[in-house]
Amino acid sequence: MYNVGFDNDKYLRIQSQRIRKRIEDFGGKLYLEFGGKLFDDYHASRVLPGFKPDSKINMLVKLRDQAEILIVISANDIEKNKVRGDLGITYDADVLRLIDAFRDCGLYVGGVVMTHFCGQPNAEAYQKKLEGLGIRVFRHYVIPGYPANIPLIVSEDGLGKNEYIPTSRPLIVVTAPGPGSGKMATCLSQLYHENKRGIKVGYAKFETFPVWNLPLNHPVNIAYEAATTDLNDVNMIDPFHLQAYGETAVNYNRDIEIFPVLGAIFEKIYGYSPYKSPTDMGVNMAGFCITDDEATCRAAQKEIIRRYFKSACEFRKGSGSEEIVYKNELLMKQLNLSFDDMPVIGAAMKKAEQTQAPAAAIELRDGRIATGKTSSLLGASSAMLLNALKLLAGIPDQKELISREVIEPVQRLKINSFGNRNPRLHTDEMLIALSICGISDPTAQQALDQLKNLKGCDVHSSVILSPVDENIFRKLGVNLTCEPIYQDKTLYHRS
Repeated sequence: MYNVGFDNDKYLRIQSQRIRKRIEDFGGKLYLEFGGKLFDDYHASRVLPGFKPDSKINMLVKLRDQAEILIVISANDIEKNKVRGDLGITYDADVLRLIDAFRDCGLYVGGVVMTHFCGQPNAEAYQKKLEGLGIRVFRHYVIPGYPANIPLIVSEDGLGKNEYIPTSRPLIVVTAPGPGSGKMATCLSQLYHENKRGIKVGYAKFETFPVWNLPLNHPVNIAYEAATTDLNDVNMIDPFHLQAYGETAVNYNRDIEIFPVLGAIFEKIYGYSPYKSPTDMGVNMAGFCITDDEATCRAAQKEIIRRYFKSACEFRKGSGSEEIVYKNELLMKQLNLSFDDMPVIGAAMKKAEQTQAPAAAIELRDGRIATGKTSSLLGASSAMLLNALKLLAGIPDQKELISREVIEPVQRLKINSFGNRNPRLHTDEMLIALSICGISDPTAQQALDQLKNLKGCDVHSSVILSPVDENIFRKLGVNLTCEPIYQDKTLYHRS
């Protein structure tokens, strides 16, 4: 069952107020390091039910008259064509996507910062490409001994070598395609250069997770650990905050480890440190917008289980590690979670056992479960999807929505013309066939009209799905988990 546990309207209101206040605290100009996803933050929407995936960008839109965007990308990531796993595109392509998205929202993009620059050929070519598109590009260089060598960092041979970025708005949002891009170093560089010019500026950090005013072992915070096991992030009590204020606050290891260095850099630049703890640097207000802690805990527990299956499948595909699987298993044990906590898993596996073939199940938002089995016409995911649409539309299970006369020509095309070995319809092919039937059959159209109601539902497959099916579920906004096994034992798995 889906229950809202987060007040999104309140979040938009108090989060923008908090940022405005921080701008005022620093005399009218703030560099805000923005961690996580500005667009399509589906992790946050899964663990904070009621949080909308576009909440953060909508919050910035409220500040658009004050905001300027800087997008940071590492020259090393350009050189090695690093790919965003969730989108399947390279970081350099994602920068262009982000610029378009920001502009579509009416936000001003001030430029792109290439960090870790040391003459990489692909980075130089990328800069020419951006400049040819009318985008300002700034180079920031590798500083030996960063972040420990503070005397060198805060000098003309350190941050002073970086190109200064002229900015014109009170709020400078520093974001990136992914972690490790150099957002914090870019902020520090600008603080150094602005201070040299006598311009009063401040720095703050926006990270949604971990939620600093939730308990350390709250499922929402543990779900963040599960999402970042590949980064070795670990939630910790902020010792600096506890010492300074006598209050318990949650942060993560990287921010806590770097804080003494940041404090020393601030002192070197300003003559003092404006913050007493890494938690002080943050402006996140998400923890104040939880309205139903029980619903939030259940949602986060499901996300931890999903992360386990994701890591297990990545390991099976050869793109992950056994260590990450083990870490996610430990996080499940930490909260005494089992696969029984997601009924959709048991339903899919029971159907697979009964049919001795791949099967799938979906849990609808009202708690009802639809299953699908493998047949000569449809794959298990297609059958499950069709059955779910019938259930939502109140269509009898025995009602045939797609005639064999429509399916068989598609199968012949797949086998005879496209060279596929699998004649069964994938989810995209089934939906196209259903759309064709919907032209003359109102009942088929009624089923199609229910697609919007699948968003946020949980699906489990007894086998690893093809990229085609995975992509359809992603577009439908469905949360997919798969058993870490393939349908067959071949070495090369085609769609």
